[in-house]
Amino acid sequence: MTERPAGAAATSMRSRGRRRPADPTTAALFANLQAHGRSLVTGGLASAVSVGLQVGIPWSLKLAFEALGRGDARALSRAALLLAGLVVGQAVVRIFARVTLFDVGRFVEYDLRRRILARLHQQGGGFFRRLGTGEIMSRAVNDLANVRLLFGFATLNLVNTAFVLVFALGMMLAISAELTLVALVFVPVFVITIRTFGRSMFARSRAVQEHLGLMTNRVQESLTGIRVIRAYGMQDRELADFDRLNREYVAKNMALATLRGFLFPLMGMVGGLGLLVTIWYGGRMVAAEEITLGDLVAMQGYIAMLTWPAAALGYVLSIYQRGRASWERIHQILDSAPEVPPPDLERQGSVQPIRGDLVVESLSFSHDGGRALDGVSFTVPRGGRLAIVGRTGSGKTTLANLLPRLLPTPKDTIRLAGRDIAELPVEVLRATIGYCPQDPFLFSTTIARNIGFALVDPDAPDSSEKIVLAARAAQIDAEIRSFPDGYDTVVGERGVQLSGGQKQRIALARALVTEPEILVLDDPLSAVDAATERRILDAIEELGRARPKTLILITHRCSAAERMDDVIVLDGGRVVEHGTAGDLAKLGGIYAGFAERQALEAELDSISARAGARS
Repeated sequence: MTERPAGAAATSMRSRGRRRPADPTTAALFANLQAHGRSLVTGGLASAVSVGLQVGIPWSLKLAFEALGRGDARALSRAALLLAGLVVGQAVVRIFARVTLFDVGRFVEYDLRRRILARLHQQGGGFFRRLGTGEIMSRAVNDLANVRLLFGFATLNLVNTAFVLVFALGMMLAISAELTLVALVFVPVFVITIRTFGRSMFARSRAVQEHLGLMTNRVQESLTGIRVIRAYGMQDRELADFDRLNREYVAKNMALATLRGFLFPLMGMVGGLGLLVTIWYGGRMVAAEEITLGDLVAMQGYIAMLTWPAAALGYVLSIYQRGRASWERIHQILDSAPEVPPPDLERQGSVQPIRGDLVVESLSFSHDGGRALDGVSFTVPRGGRLAIVGRTGSGKTTLANLLPRLLPTPKDTIRLAGRDIAELPVEVLRATIGYCPQDPFLFSTTIARNIGFALVDPDAPDSSEKIVLAARAAQIDAEIRSFPDGYDTVVGERGVQLSGGQKQRIALARALVTEPEILVLDDPLSAVDAATERRILDAIEELGRARPKTLILITHRCSAAERMDDVIVLDGGRVVEHGTAGDLAKLGGIYAGFAERQALEAELDSISARAGARS
């Protein structure tokens, strides 16, 4: 749905007098209902038939009372049979109407759940920094349930109420227009009550949903960091913080419940007063022989039909306001524009990678209010090997994320085979560049499926060979085979069953399994020893001999940087040193300081090892 700018809306209002622009949320709700028009029409027609049959029930009672007054047993029997047929028919049709209209809510829930997940897969890091995992889960579960009730239960009751009003009022007017006006004397009170309570109920519903998201996020963080909490003995503080959030949630919920608890009895009382006035005034009309006793009985039946929808209108209003608040929260996800255009999923299995030189020229990038990169430039020829070294916070990871466009890469700053990667289809770029992040993430499935994650079918026979070759290159194959279930070992949530080094090497194997043209490794070997790192780099070089691969290695180890053709040193987001490892070691700059310190650490480790061996 496209919204006009505020200025355009104001101009439109001036040009059309005092007419207010449509509420975007309400317009979006109606647009979604229109998408399920067939079910709504079918359910609406069934509801109309159901109400029509229900309207006949008080009329059959009218006939029965009139026959009873005349002492006509045959007419009384016919009225009884008519009543039985109406009751059974109305029940059958009503069941069909309810199922059909309830299905609308289920279909809307299904569609929204699919769209939410699709949009979340398109978002970049900035989006997930604004909304935590718990908050997103709250919107995808609790808010979605409220929207389902809005489109299902609330829609059913609104449709049913509309038909009841039309049919019942028509029959009441047919009996007595005067008595109908008396019966409707409290309708303005209903309208005023609904308008008064509606805004407060919406605000309180939204506050409840937002606080639930905050509480869910806190629970998710506590469960994820349970080992850290236990290690520092902070269980009591975590429980106290959650207890505070829980009490605040109860308070907000009680404020909403108090409003709802006050609204429903108030509307029931208003309906009861209307019924009392109708009995009093109608009784006088019967005594004056202006209407029959059967007319009064039928009138009471129609008023009862109107009383329940009127009394339940408060509950429906509550569902509507909660659903409307949840709808807005869900659409904050759906309306968030992706930082990077999403890939064409239908093309991903058939795209061809690009081969050529990688050129970075005057690349600058800012996020979270600070400049991460400032005028970075370098070139890596096809098949070349580049090491990127720098202190913590120098911009290395930001640069690694910009190469495969995990962040919005500025135009005309990175070129691959002479083509601006900002203009390349994302699926082509991701098929060309394999990326292994600094912090490895493993899914709660088998090791084989984690390594083969990027393959079209990880369970295919030819995929098994690729998975094993990638694991061997990452120097993890022997350790995997030592597990009781081998490659079928389930790693647990986030790889909890594995060590840090094992997780890093499995993540590295996942990047290697697709044999990308360019491999970007963001310090993926920090948790392995120097000897294992050396064997991994040997294996990667061996893979590159069969088909040239460009390697960009972000590392803090100078021993790894020495194996690369070229080295750049980042500091404060700028390239401050550039050359071979040997040349940089002679300059006396940042890289030379890193190399000298690591050489001294290696010598001290060697002395300690020899001393330990002698003892």
